[in-house]
Amino acid sequence: MNKKILSGAFWLSVGNILSRILGIIYLIPWIMMIGNDNISAAQALFNSAYTPYALFISLGTAGFPSAIARRVAFYNSNEQYKESNALLKSGLLLMGISGMLCAIILFIMAPIIAKSSPVASSAEATRAIRIVAPALALIPLMSAIRGWFQGNQDLKPFGLSQVIEQFVRVLFILGSTYLVIYVLRLNFNVAVETSIFAAFIGAFSGLIYLALYFRKNYYADFSWKLDSEEILQTCRLIKITFYESIPFLLVGSGITLTQLVDQVYFKQILNSLLGISLVKTQYIYTLFSANPSKITTVVIALATAISETSLPMLAAKRTEKAEILEILSKNMEYLFIFLLPIVTLLVSLAYEINFIFYSKSVQGGVYLQMNLIQSLIMAISIDFLTLLQALRYSKKAMTYMSIGLLIKLLLQFPLVYFFQGQGAIIATDIAFIYICIFAYRQIAQSFGVRIKRDFSIVLINLVFLILSMLSYQFSSRIFNISSKTDAFMFSAIFSIILISIYILLLDFSDITYKSFGRYLIIKKYVPRHSKF
Repeated sequence: MNKKILSGAFWLSVGNILSRILGIIYLIPWIMMIGNDNISAAQALFNSAYTPYALFISLGTAGFPSAIARRVAFYNSNEQYKESNALLKSGLLLMGISGMLCAIILFIMAPIIAKSSPVASSAEATRAIRIVAPALALIPLMSAIRGWFQGNQDLKPFGLSQVIEQFVRVLFILGSTYLVIYVLRLNFNVAVETSIFAAFIGAFSGLIYLALYFRKNYYADFSWKLDSEEILQTCRLIKITFYESIPFLLVGSGITLTQLVDQVYFKQILNSLLGISLVKTQYIYTLFSANPSKITTVVIALATAISETSLPMLAAKRTEKAEILEILSKNMEYLFIFLLPIVTLLVSLAYEINFIFYSKSVQGGVYLQMNLIQSLIMAISIDFLTLLQALRYSKKAMTYMSIGLLIKLLLQFPLVYFFQGQGAIIATDIAFIYICIFAYRQIAQSFGVRIKRDFSIVLINLVFLILSMLSYQFSSRIFNISSKTDAFMFSAIFSIILISIYILLLDFSDITYKSFGRYLIIKKYVPRHSKF
């Protein structure tokens, strides 16, 4: 059981986290080519296209991949392989139609979305949104195939396709930006537009890889022909899976919806009510939302990898309460072991990270710290909601997310009016704290999961937090950071030392042995009768 979770989490983590890291690292050369004077406008324009694009991806897939994963896992556990294969056929058909419709709708709605976005030029934002729209025709198809692989607990193609998609996308961004800026000598806005189109190129590459992997490993035992009985069965499966996908749609798009609330209402409050100029509004929006979102996705990706690994396993064991409890406990255990120290390190190094990727800005560092703390709350919330859905508490998960989004909407105006960018972050924090508390309470009441089982992990991380804060205060006074290279070297050395200390703390407290079956750094005597 532990090996399945760890193996699945490994491949999903490789895909999710490595693709996110690639999506962060490219910013350094990209910003250098765009120019520091243009970066605020470029980031705001980029984000104005990608936030609605991310929302339409959620709408286009409608939570279908996660529903497919759960349904396929259920069929396979009952050896109903014919139904599992029929579900893939119906899913590809439905996702193909859905993707085309969403691409057309986003293209048509682009001027309306752009008008409300916190950018200096609505015309440029409209063009950027329309450029990214074609990618929507491919993403749902790719998601359906990934969901089928996930249901089969074959997570290698899931993870690698994400890496390939992002790698090709990043190559295209950097290559096209260099061509536009240095060869063709065009405006930086053109470079941003070609960078946005890279989403289509990356999606196409990921889809080709998934198709080739499927052909190599599954095609021989797969029939694409549908007889009259299978057609009726496929229609029934589409209806069932579509119904089951609705909760996944709301939960999966929850974070994007909160970002869209910031994008749409931030401009109205600052520019229309407070009289702050569009350029200043665009700058604040970039600092508190556009810039940090590139980095905080790493935290969300880690939680998503762990929760999505558990989803098909829980779906296959609906009535075995003891095994469900074990999976839930391990899920939370791994979540805390990996997530808490990463957030602690990133928060400690927020100023240096902001300097490396963007600029030397105290305000930017503060916003990044606040967003990283927010990402921790979001990550735990999304993990708990995903577990609820896998355990057939989809209505509860929908209710918690809906109330959370309502809280965000109600608090957005007063908090942004008085605290501007920080107010938007606080409104989201409160919304997801509510979701986190009530989702955990439901899991605890239904399956007897108790957070006190992970108390030692939390305690270790509190010690690690104190050590990180003291170490940072001491070392930052010694090192003089005057360049991006200095900031990178300081962050790398600090991280390596602190991660080593964290692993030692886990080893000495026997957490690594209990969780992974071995000690990672120290060697301790393990009795032969000891069980992992």
